[in-house]
Amino acid sequence: MPPETHAVTTAGRPAAQDVIHNIGYRNYDGPRLGRGYARRSLFSQSLRGAYGLGRSAKSKVLPMTLFAVMCLPAAIVVAVAVTTKMNRLPMEYTRYAIYLQAVIGLYIAAQAPQSVSRDLRFKTVPLYFSRPIERADYVLAKFAAMASALFVLTATPLLILYAGALLAKLDFADQTKGFAQGLVSVALLSLLFAGIGLVVAALTPRRGFGVAAVIAVLTISYGAVSTLQGIALDNDNTDAIGWLGLFSPITLIDGVQTAFLSAGTAFPGGHGPGTGAGAVYLLAVLALIAGSYGLLMRRYRKAGL
Repeated sequence: MPPETHAVTTAGRPAAQDVIHNIGYRNYDGPRLGRGYARRSLFSQSLRGAYGLGRSAKSKVLPMTLFAVMCLPAAIVVAVAVTTKMNRLPMEYTRYAIYLQAVIGLYIAAQAPQSVSRDLRFKTVPLYFSRPIERADYVLAKFAAMASALFVLTATPLLILYAGALLAKLDFADQTKGFAQGLVSVALLSLLFAGIGLVVAALTPRRGFGVAAVIAVLTISYGAVSTLQGIALDNDNTDAIGWLGLFSPITLIDGVQTAFLSAGTAFPGGHGPGTGAGAVYLLAVLALIAGSYGLLMRRYRKAGL
């Protein structure tokens, strides 16, 4: 664009010439990838960030350490099973995540706030929505990424157990069935814990507060339910044991897999829910997952302003 000059006279004297400079901006004429690409990119970035990938070395320490801690017992079980030629694994696939719930709780407490709290604290959420991405895309990508990260954390040890069982030449059909049941269990657990963790973390832009709040929600609820179940067992009120499990995320998963996945229960006295009560457990899990997604959508309705 050639520069244009304008001469204006004021009180008979020529004014200074104004010049319009061409600084080289050009219109973008490449492909426009749209919302789908933006959603996939946000999912990929959030999933990588959950394990510190693409971030500093310090950010990788905790998630990778917890991942190793999750896998270590499975590797030990496999080594013992292969060495001693056991005819069955000493641990059920569906029980693994229940035994290591503390590690899972620490992971979600550490990674859920880093996934959402920084965007809220530094007010970068409106920048996401200034592009071809909507509130539903942001929430879906963050929810799916955290659930996927938890699934990787909980399903990898099951894969190690399954591979070890096949190396030990245990029954293929039984091991495959148990492995599939374990995957269903940890998939539900991943969705449930991801939803709860993200909702709690999104309530505060302070990461430290978010970490403490997630740990409190998961730990206090489980401790309270376990205590009340123990009291019910001591008073021979076995019916109450099953219903009390509805009030803690990990006991909810325990109840679902006990009722529908032929798993042993960690409830006191072995009084897990039957099929009828198990249906209530399953509905409660699905309602919490859907409710968590709805609360996140509500939270980001205001955060995007």
